Amino acid sequence: MTVTGAALPPALAPERERLFLLTLAAVQFSHIVDFMVMMPLGPFLMQGLGIDTRQFGLLVASYSFCAAGSGLLAAGFIDRFERKRLMLVLFALFALATLACGLATSYATLLVARGLAGVFGGILGSMVQTLLADAIPFQRRAAAGGVVATAFSVSTVAGVPLSLWLAEGWGWRAPFLMIAGLGAAIWVAGCFWLPVLDGHRDGDGPRHPLAAIGEVLGDANQRWSLLFAATMIFSGFTVIPYLTVYAIGNAGILASQIPTIYLLGGLATLVTARRIGLWADRVGKLKAFRWLALAAMAPILALTHVHDVGLIGWLPGSIAFFVLVSGRMIPAMALISSAVDPARRGAAMSLNSTVQSLAMGAASSLAGFVITQGADGRFIDYNLVGYIAVAAGVLSMWLAGRVRVRDAR
Repeated sequence: MTVTGAALPPALAPERERLFLLTLAAVQFSHIVDFMVMMPLGPFLMQGLGIDTRQFGLLVASYSFCAAGSGLLAAGFIDRFERKRLMLVLFALFALATLACGLATSYATLLVARGLAGVFGGILGSMVQTLLADAIPFQRRAAAGGVVATAFSVSTVAGVPLSLWLAEGWGWRAPFLMIAGLGAAIWVAGCFWLPVLDGHRDGDGPRHPLAAIGEVLGDANQRWSLLFAATMIFSGFTVIPYLTVYAIGNAGILASQIPTIYLLGGLATLVTARRIGLWADRVGKLKAFRWLALAAMAPILALTHVHDVGLIGWLPGSIAFFVLVSGRMIPAMALISSAVDPARRGAAMSLNSTVQSLAMGAASSLAGFVITQGADGRFIDYNLVGYIAVAAGVLSMWLAGRVRVRDAR
């Protein structure tokens, strides 16, 4: 269905489109690394700040909870502004919040800074998908999403290992200072390479912030889209937070081998992400998502059931997990971002970001209640978590079919 009531953006020249997508990927890389690096920085932070595991857990959770709240608040105003200008403002504030993390002098100041990073980082994820959908035609949107999705691969292969190397040499502040410095360079690139996108504004003037949220939630198609996103994220994040500890405790993996697992998994997704996007555009986003979601169930079940297989036995499943669980996001986000009229896309994607953050928290919390640790250090009932993940994955496959594309330009 062709969208009505919103101007179609001018087509970008091939070189300009490439630079646009690389800029979006760089923005995505920055806030993904900022989020991911907190977990492996745990030992450095606990030693450097003299905090316990509960306090460290609050540091990690503060980002997700603030990201969920900011996504909800942003939904009320995000479509009032031209996309490029808003992206640059939000990214500048994110970079400053990350700089504040690196300059924090106490646990309390770091906690506040992490919350602010979550406030702006959470909105950035939805803004990236919004700009992508506004500028790239639906027929090529999954392929473009595949380019942006390489940000996850690069953050896994280079971002997290480099951050840990900096932390070992210069302390826990160094990774945050690096991300902030990189953010400054990306902001300058965005000034030149992001196009002006304002065709979504209908000229009706300011509305009450709750009106935009009400329009999205009052749309049955958007409710299906939000449920689809929630179940898809839930199916992955029941397994992901405990994958490393299970590998060490039950699968016979050495702690020193964990970087190798992430390196090879990240390299694999770096190769496959763009190819998955091109394939999804060719066969159809819904069909591609369902095949990828179905295939992802095999490594999910394998990794939650194996014992004492060592690195060689673990790698095939972990690489497949990286490729398929992250790969299914590419056609899924193309569907989700196209399920709403452009005039309300920013609000819809902001609410989607909130739902995804809440699904992450709910999934990891549920898994934490299911899994127990025996006296021998092994983790018990992780296989049940695998079954829950598969059940959520099956539900997401059905919900994907309920989402109707409205912006098929």
